[in-house]
Amino acid sequence: MTILVTGARGNIGSQVVARLHSIGRPLRASSRRASGLAVPRGVQTVALDLREPGTFRAALHGVTQVFLYAEPDGVADFLKAADEAGVRNVVVLSSNTVMLPGADKDPLAQHHRVVEDAVFASGLPHVLLRPGAFASNALGWSADIREGRAVQQPFADAQVSPVHDADVADVAVAALAEGSRMSGVVPLSGPQSLSFRTEVGIIAELLGREIQVRDLDRDEARETMGRFVPPPVLASLLDQWEAGLSRPADTNATCGPWTGAPARTFRQWVGEHLGAFGDMPAR
Repeated sequence: MTILVTGARGNIGSQVVARLHSIGRPLRASSRRASGLAVPRGVQTVALDLREPGTFRAALHGVTQVFLYAEPDGVADFLKAADEAGVRNVVVLSSNTVMLPGADKDPLAQHHRVVEDAVFASGLPHVLLRPGAFASNALGWSADIREGRAVQQPFADAQVSPVHDADVADVAVAALAEGSRMSGVVPLSGPQSLSFRTEVGIIAELLGREIQVRDLDRDEARETMGRFVPPPVLASLLDQWEAGLSRPADTNATCGPWTGAPARTFRQWVGEHLGAFGDMPAR
């Protein structure tokens, strides 16, 4: 009855491991490099690389459920091995980009679509979690905010519904712990539609100081972000953000029906991570 958590070094995967351990579920945490993998005492660790079939057997031994990080390379072979090993349920961390217009040509969407298609083809019972923008994306502004510079954000008035990563982890655990209650596709949104400018305003309010926002056009975004974001991925992001100028983001797919708790807000996420943006205000 062991649950295998892939990508256990990641933000969501590590939280899934901690939550499953806290409720006493037998589990095994995996990463491409098992050495140095920080897990609660008593949790098994194993090296698993989807590009290396030789790592599958040890990782899947005795496993009945898998939390699968969306990695296209080798995923079909891994799912075949999982089926042969007796896995009965796969919970995939996918993305809502697969549902957006033009997803068939979008590199971000295709990264996740390859994994989803492999899951469909495997015939394994599954849950596909499709969160939208993560609240933690705001960490991309942290260096500028700490240094007192203006936040540089393309389409600063675009609307998103930021999802707290803890909510995604909670839904993943619900899918693993109560698999019979949840199946198929589960979109996940945050509880509020917020512009990037409003998000920065929330950070500024909680820090107790003003933060300027510089709204970049496409050319400026390519110049600023193109140094560290591949051009096809950047084009995808800019298209998504530009589309968000014309409509509020969807807030109808929060975690509540699956966790029984209200969705965490962006303000709550900022309060929990305020130190990443600068000195905490005196109380």
